[in-house]
Amino acid sequence: MMTSQVTSEGQEAVECGLCQNPVSFFCRRCGLNLCDSCLPEHARVKSKFGHDVVDYASKDVKKDDNYVCFCDSHPENKCSAYCKKCDVPICILCVSIKHRSHEISELQDKIEELLKDITQENGRLQSFRHEMKTLLDHTTKQMSSLSSFYQKKKDEVTARGKEWHKLIDETVKKLHQELGELKKENKAILQKQKREFEEMIGKMDELDRKTTELQKSNNVTEIQKFRPVIREQKTLKEFTQYTFPTFCECKTDQNNLQSFFGYIERMQEKKIPLLEKNVIPEPDSGRKVLEALSVSSVIDTGFPADEKYYDRLYDMAVTDDQKVWMGGESKELKLFDLQGHLHRTVTITAQGMYICMYNKQVVYTGTNTKAVKKVSDDDTVVTMFTTGDWTPYGITGSASGDLLVCLRKDDQSKVVRYSSTGTMLQEIQYDSQCQPLYQRAWYIAENVNGDIIVTDSKKRIAIAVDRLGIFRYTYSGKNNDLDTQSVATDSVGHVYVTDFKGDKIHMLERDGRFLKYIIPEGGINLPRPVCMIGDGEMIVGECLTGLAKRIKFLEEKK
Repeated sequence: MMTSQVTSEGQEAVECGLCQNPVSFFCRRCGLNLCDSCLPEHARVKSKFGHDVVDYASKDVKKDDNYVCFCDSHPENKCSAYCKKCDVPICILCVSIKHRSHEISELQDKIEELLKDITQENGRLQSFRHEMKTLLDHTTKQMSSLSSFYQKKKDEVTARGKEWHKLIDETVKKLHQELGELKKENKAILQKQKREFEEMIGKMDELDRKTTELQKSNNVTEIQKFRPVIREQKTLKEFTQYTFPTFCECKTDQNNLQSFFGYIERMQEKKIPLLEKNVIPEPDSGRKVLEALSVSSVIDTGFPADEKYYDRLYDMAVTDDQKVWMGGESKELKLFDLQGHLHRTVTITAQGMYICMYNKQVVYTGTNTKAVKKVSDDDTVVTMFTTGDWTPYGITGSASGDLLVCLRKDDQSKVVRYSSTGTMLQEIQYDSQCQPLYQRAWYIAENVNGDIIVTDSKKRIAIAVDRLGIFRYTYSGKNNDLDTQSVATDSVGHVYVTDFKGDKIHMLERDGRFLKYIIPEGGINLPRPVCMIGDGEMIVGECLTGLAKRIKFLEEKK
């Protein structure tokens, strides 16, 4: 502590922080009072910033000692240096005695090092806090919708029960009871999750407040104590998602009423990894969409026409070496280069209506088969996995190395994330109000920010959810006149949706905001599939002509 005595004139005399001599100087950098004899010793302390020594009378004394660190060995002295060997703050007296042979640095250097580390850790937690807040909001909305969702399921059971009249009254009662118990269980789980998320966010807020306080402090002891505390704060590695129960109908048989009437499919628990967020590149603001768009090359795929609708070309996928796989109205997949030369033709077991590249191999689905298949290097068709009662439609590979597949069954649609072996990793079907997200999920793409974008052939819109399956936005066209077909994204997050009857492509920001129509000279006739083939280039397929057109739409980089 600062020592002082009263002079004969009644004024307070301040003593040197290292001895009992009257003070003559003050080091603003170290916050230390110095006498004439102690000044040279103080100057021996290494400082990358130097020492700001002034006359004590002009030092602009700071009265508040709350943020001052005092020496453990000499409690009356303020710390002005740091011993790297002992890893402790020390005073100027310690420098010349106990720590004489040790490597000494300026205390402020150590404080800045510690605060930098704490600030980085706090930044990590605060960045993750946004994700936690999203999960909390989603869970809260699910809780508010539990009654309506479970009532809807009860109504399904009741509707089925009315078909059977009095014979099924007891079964309906039993299933209602099961749903009621399941609702309580579901609610308890969601409440527990909600509390956990609130506690985590509260802890992060507390650590944020402490970090802000320490950033204003020079109390290295408190800073040192706090660093391991904030480092120990963990973030979730995965988020547990519970699917809602499904009422599964059974065929009627009076001998075994419940077995054939239906049953409740229990909630399923799936672990969804909370991946570290990738750095998303910003769009190049200096590049603009060209005013006059031209078609640089045309590929005639040669697919025959469907007898009913005359469709020819359904989907495309671009390889790493800038070739394009085509799927159309035949049991063949064709590989072309961008000049239109045919390189390979592979015979498959069904029409390749939806295709993508996955681990450098072409993967496809067809509406008359309930399986995802791939073409091996020797052109052999291999079944990767089956999709049960659900029919697969659009398919795409994801940045996490999984496959995202649009599935339909009767009037239900969903998106499922599969591993390469067919393990179901994630199911996206309902929004936070427990309402179906999709009516007829069709084509699918993943954006660089993790958004999963699906076109809906019945709603005629594009629907985006984040990587956790939480709703982000819908796009129905600039004038709500979109006849949606396929969807693609580029390396900076732009979204491209083909407009079948509009004969154009809608270019969107990553948040779903309309940017521009893509219409080349000569036009595009009933576009369906679209793929990005490079920087500012795309290839678009005309469904009825079977032609694929290469279009450059962005200016060259400056």
